[in-house]
Amino acid sequence: MFACKINTDLEQPVAIEITLPDSGRVEVTDTFRPRGRALNGVGDSVQAQLSWSSLDTATLAVLDSTTGVSISKAVGTARLQARIGSLFSNPQTVTVLARLDSLRASGATRNTVFVTPVPPDTAADSLSDSLSVQAYALAGAIPVNRRVVYAITIFPDSGSVLTLVPKDTVFTNAAGVASTRLRLHPGPVPDSVVVTATMRHVNGTVVPDSVTFVVEFRQ
Repeated sequence: MFACKINTDLEQPVAIEITLPDSGRVEVTDTFRPRGRALNGVGDSVQAQLSWSSLDTATLAVLDSTTGVSISKAVGTARLQARIGSLFSNPQTVTVLARLDSLRASGATRNTVFVTPVPPDTAADSLSDSLSVQAYALAGAIPVNRRVVYAITIFPDSGSVLTLVPKDTVFTNAAGVASTRLRLHPGPVPDSVVVTATMRHVNGTVVPDSVTFVVEFRQ
């Protein structure tokens, strides 16, 4: 993420290095602060005041040109650029995503799994029905490819081995739905398992309305 120019004075800025938080992703209405520094001819950081600007102001507007603090205005991509005098950085792409609103169950939240008993007090490999959630975003947007994390709590904690299939982190599909299944591996049978699904905004804050599933095992 550099821009550079030829300069015979090695102590003068010849390049601008830019770092974007959260891999250059932000949700609509969130503020966004990039980082930048000037580099001299030998690659060392030097004191210089950067000036920031957006090349796509309808999507991302710079609120403070000296710090680069910006606000996202619409879903899409925007280019952000820094300069020092006549030295400009390469435009950096910021992806503005729909703002997540809530997470809700998409189907049943209680599931009974009938397992094949294997003495003493154990069971064969068993798999639950799908544990599905629907993610919603503001303005009717469909939140595609957004991360949903599932967590397991076992009652009682008797040494049962359970995993989520395909895994405990799933991304929403084209309809904003994410699904996983609970697998009980051969061994002790728990009375029930609580599986909690949560999402976070790009900035790390939790999306309201986590979803709780209860899976009961019967022999």
